[in-house]
Amino acid sequence: MSANVIDLNSGRVLMAIDDRIVLPTASIGKILLLIEVSARLTSRDFSGFGILDKTPRDYVGDSGLWQHLQAPSLPVADLATLVAASSDNLATNVLLRQVGLSAVRSRTESLGLMRTALLDLVRDSRGPDDAPQLSVGSTAELSWLFGALARDEIVDPLTSQRVMGWLSLNSDLSMVASAFGLDPLSHRGTDHNTLLVNKTGTDAGVRAEAGALRGTTRAVSYAVSVHFNDDGLRARLRVLEAMRTVGLDLLEYVH
Repeated sequence: MSANVIDLNSGRVLMAIDDRIVLPTASIGKILLLIEVSARLTSRDFSGFGILDKTPRDYVGDSGLWQHLQAPSLPVADLATLVAASSDNLATNVLLRQVGLSAVRSRTESLGLMRTALLDLVRDSRGPDDAPQLSVGSTAELSWLFGALARDEIVDPLTSQRVMGWLSLNSDLSMVASAFGLDPLSHRGTDHNTLLVNKTGTDAGVRAEAGALRGTTRAVSYAVSVHFNDDGLRARLRVLEAMRTVGLDLLEYVH
């Protein structure tokens, strides 16, 4: 388990548990794709209304809605919304085909992230020639990243705000955020003086979450990543309960 929590007002590190080790983070790495897409929209490299088609080589199962929809094409901005809201794998692959994994890597390096990366497109199965994980990261860097997004410091204010707007639609509150009592399908605004923006990552033996949480008196950015032997439901539930416990501590701190 790795974790990092930063007070957004003071910059003080409140928690650091093996926060510089690199662990698999599954779909959390899609944040890096969203940053690149948002930066390109800001610089008008392409239009948010530009239409992208899904092709057979983009198809992948698991998370997301587009694979279940009839629409063969969607605007760039809508695809980014799907990635943020439902971690849409098909939309991720279509966007990656458009912007290129190398561009995402260059953007990641330009942000000073050395232990966090989106390694590959999404695949139903990974062979010996594929990257072993979709993404990896350190919780120290992921917590910093969300703090910088919350302060409008990633690329420029418009780029940061657009990414945070997309991520505010995330519907997965099953991990750390399960402690916050928010509506998974509607929490873009403040609810009981609690405001959350987060992204999660889920894979076999991987549960990870990073986000920014604001309460009545304080605000934090946080990241928690767990790599475990997912050999049964009991083991998985223990991990989720541990992550929820972190969430309860965060909720108490910000209020």
